Formats: sequence, C-alpha cells, structure tokens
Amino acid sequence: MQQPKPRILVGKPGLDGHDRGAKVIARALRDSGMEVIYTGLRQTPSMIVNAAMQEDVDAVGLSILSGAHLTLVQRVMDLMAENEMLDIPVFVGGIIPDDDISQLQEMGVTAVFGPGSSLEEISRFIWEIVDSG
Repeated sequence: MQQPKPRILVGKPGLDGHDRGAKVIARALRDSGMEVIYTGLRQTPSMIVNAAMQEDVDAVGLSILSGAHLTLVQRVMDLMAENEMLDIPVFVGGIIPDDDISQLQEMGVTAVFGPGSSLEEISRFIWEIVDSG
C-alpha cells in the first residue's frame, strides 16, 4: 500500500505582494512528491489557519518578505494553539534577520529558511518532519 502524500499549505500572510519565492517553494515541494495547497497573496493569519484546518495539512509554510514576520507568525501560532493544531509543524521562509530566528523558534516555528536555502534542503527537511510526526 502506498503511503499518502504529505499535504503542505504554503501561505503568504500580510500585505506582502511578492510571491515568487512561495511559488518556487510550492512547486519544489510538489515536485518532491508532496501535495501542496498555495493560499495566494495577502492572506490573514485567520485565513491561513482556517485553510490549514479545512485541508487537514501535515505542515504549514509561511513566506514573509514584508518585515512583519514576528507579528504575523505570532498570530498564526496563537490561532493554531486556539484550534489545537500545535502538532502541525510550521516553517517560515523569507527575509528574516538572524536575530529574529530564535524568537520565531520560541513561538513554535520548526524551521526558518532564508535566501540561499536550497530547494533540496527545504524539501528534505519537510519530508523528515512529516515522516517523524
């Protein structure tokens, strides 16, 4: 019996209008054998968490280039906690200052991928966290 494909939601919270990176990640994850749900631009944290619930995803990826990553991720994590979804790994990509990575991890973010992260590294990491969960 074939193992089901992991379902990964990729979201763009906030007003950031740059989604090329999110689309590249979504395609790379799909090409590595995952089912990917891309929510599109300008999603609220509530919209992302609701989509994650409705789609019964195995992981949530957030792409943020606007500089509002601490606020947006905190709201996503709060909503996930309210909906008893903290068992779902969250990974973040974008322009994230090194000084903010530890704060994101303290919020519950599993991994942070910045510029220069390879698509293979990201795909491999997502497969590992989904397989271990």
